[in-house]
Amino acid sequence: MEARSERIDGVLIVAVSGRLDAFGARQLEDEVRKSLHDDDQDLVIDTTGSAYLSSGGIRVFNILNREMKRRNGRFALAAVSDYSKKVLAISGFTTIFETFATVRDAVNDIAGKRNHSPHPDEISKNTIGEGGVTLTVEPGWIPGPPVLRVLGSLDRLLHARLTEEDIRTKGFQEIDYSLGLGALGTSLDDAMPLLGEMITLHGSMVWLPTDGNSTPDFLTPESTGDVPVYTGYAVTLDGPFNEYLVLDEGDQQGVSFGDIYKTIFAGAQKRVKNYHGVVAVAIRGIITGFASSGLKKSPIASFAPPGGASILDPSQAQDWLASDAGTAYNGDTLVSFGIGVDLENELTHFAPDLLSALYYTNPLNCGGVRGMYLHNHGVVFRNVAFDASLDFNTQVKKIVAEGDFVDMRHLLDSTRLRRAKIGVAYIQDIVREP
Repeated sequence: MEARSERIDGVLIVAVSGRLDAFGARQLEDEVRKSLHDDDQDLVIDTTGSAYLSSGGIRVFNILNREMKRRNGRFALAAVSDYSKKVLAISGFTTIFETFATVRDAVNDIAGKRNHSPHPDEISKNTIGEGGVTLTVEPGWIPGPPVLRVLGSLDRLLHARLTEEDIRTKGFQEIDYSLGLGALGTSLDDAMPLLGEMITLHGSMVWLPTDGNSTPDFLTPESTGDVPVYTGYAVTLDGPFNEYLVLDEGDQQGVSFGDIYKTIFAGAQKRVKNYHGVVAVAIRGIITGFASSGLKKSPIASFAPPGGASILDPSQAQDWLASDAGTAYNGDTLVSFGIGVDLENELTHFAPDLLSALYYTNPLNCGGVRGMYLHNHGVVFRNVAFDASLDFNTQVKKIVAEGDFVDMRHLLDSTRLRRAKIGVAYIQDIVREP
């Protein structure tokens, strides 16, 4: 048995060729699992090339039917043979699975009914746009003065000058969103050589140890207890996201982080009264291109480059920074948190030393996006359906608790998403933690 997949009008079609017996059904299930993206809601099995169906095939149909219902979508069979119809009938499944004469009939019915039912993310008609990117503004404005709290020295980190005196022990159970540098270990001595890039999402701490294995660790809230988290640098959001934006890009290439931020900045300049040029942004979305970097070595004084050079210096960057611009996570879920600085806005509201503590120019961005500085970390999850009916923070908590954890990296500005919900906090102050 062979199976292949394609998408027509947003519906995943998996065509089978051969017998849908116990062995063939397992092959079908493997193909669907491989092809199913986290934002897919509708699935049609094209059985044009399969005349035989057994209870093994029905079992897999049942599994897939339940999965699509979990995603608030539809499962259907197309071009079912006379023999397979008899098997469905005697097994009592004729009324369980939707069937259509052709794939086109199935797609027309599914896509047509979907397009006549407003998506929860489309209720608001207010939009902001820049350079061909459109973001929908959800109704309502959440009042509050969001503040960024900075712990440690970014400059000391970038010059690999961190010593034991620079390291603090943090409890992340009560922190919703932060990014920075951190490590877990049995002691400070154990953690120091492993300090790597870190993100906190609703109390869960994810970090990329600099042990040469390029494999992140994920500590869930239930297991933190008294386990110390060591950090040499962290930026934490204190306060609410003021509003939420929705990206729903029909182009499968998606939209880059740089263009998303550019659109947020342009909209803020026109709409937000107390916009001072700095935003904190959390995103949950579907990946179409994953461009990332990560520290190879812990930025501690004993590993410092010679002559006081920065780890970002062209002579050092190759030894210190790993990069990846692949598409390995296409269709998977990304949850990210980051900071954006709008260089085209008046930035005198903030003290220069506090502003410079938020970001750096990553040489792997090839100069970055013109007119802005971005600093984002992200975590990749898999097998969590994109549920637009949930509010943003509830969805993030669900992803962190239920999703299959895959990876964590520093995100380059060229990372791309095709669908996303975006929380934006318009920062009113930046303060240092003692």
